Amino acid sequence: MPDGSSLPLPAAASRFAALKHFYPGWYAIVMGLAGLALAWHRAQPVMGEMAAGVALVAGGAAALVFALLAVATVLRGLHHADAWREDRLHPVRHAFVATLPISVLLLATVGVALFGPSRWAHALWWAGSLSQLAVTVWVLGRWWRGNAPANPKAGQPAGLVWAAVTPALFIPIVGNVLAPLAGVPLGHAEWAAAQFGVGLLFWPVVLVLLLVRFALQGMLPERLLPTLFIPVAPPAVAALALLQLGAPLAVAWVLWGMALFALLWVGTLARRIAAQPFALPHWALSFPLAAFTALTLRLAAPGGALALFGLVMLALTSLVIVALLLATLRGLRDGSLLVPEPAAPIVPAPAAP
Repeated sequence: MPDGSSLPLPAAASRFAALKHFYPGWYAIVMGLAGLALAWHRAQPVMGEMAAGVALVAGGAAALVFALLAVATVLRGLHHADAWREDRLHPVRHAFVATLPISVLLLATVGVALFGPSRWAHALWWAGSLSQLAVTVWVLGRWWRGNAPANPKAGQPAGLVWAAVTPALFIPIVGNVLAPLAGVPLGHAEWAAAQFGVGLLFWPVVLVLLLVRFALQGMLPERLLPTLFIPVAPPAVAALALLQLGAPLAVAWVLWGMALFALLWVGTLARRIAAQPFALPHWALSFPLAAFTALTLRLAAPGGALALFGLVMLALTSLVIVALLLATLRGLRDGSLLVPEPAAPIVPAPAAP
């Protein structure tokens, strides 16, 4: 009599088996496409109606991908509830849950930018804003556990273990700075400014934690190197948000300089990142590049040197995102993406003698 492991899976179970490995980070694709739409929208003063058309196509692609991912998320919850629970308890992967509400906020932002305020944009923005704030509270709530180990049986995650501090922590925290981009034109400037403050408060905190983590635990695993592009996004998005809130132009230039340096800094790892086999973390390049491009075009005067640099960045960002899309389709076709995630054990650093 065959043992249970050799029995065929039921038809429904086998059909949705791959969704067990459908991690929350897949919504980074929506972030990248929405960011690209906003960058092309900012290029209209320089490129005219063609830029508006590309922005519309990119925004439509972001909405379509979001719809597909949302269906996959529901199906995964129905067929692999245990996997969803593992994501929430995971010391690193839990932070990527924030990509979902951020995607909603970005879709609302794209909608407002391309079509102006509307009822659905109001609803979408509030859904993204409030769920983003809730995810931030949930993620930071884990920090109160200190360095306590995980207790999966009791449903308790690990605390703030140094080895688990990665650039992914920027996502749930700094995602709050996106709120003013659509919140101000929708008439919710006060709430958007308040939520912006949450991200502004914890952005430097996470940066310091990340640098201390490098000192104590060493560099990230090679496959996570693309996530080091994430720190480019906070100053770029913060500058765009502050301009929306009426801040002086000089403040935006200060933040643009910070974003530029962060991009040049992580750019020194470009060869090592390019040498890695394609995986989902590579999508971490997309939104930071798009955010920096959008800010550059926002600050540029048509015909100036910065405008030319912005167009170069727009071309680079577009090529990177198209390459990521093609690599994603190829990975889905050959089955190399929806597979168990390689994971190194999270081991606390040894105490000093």
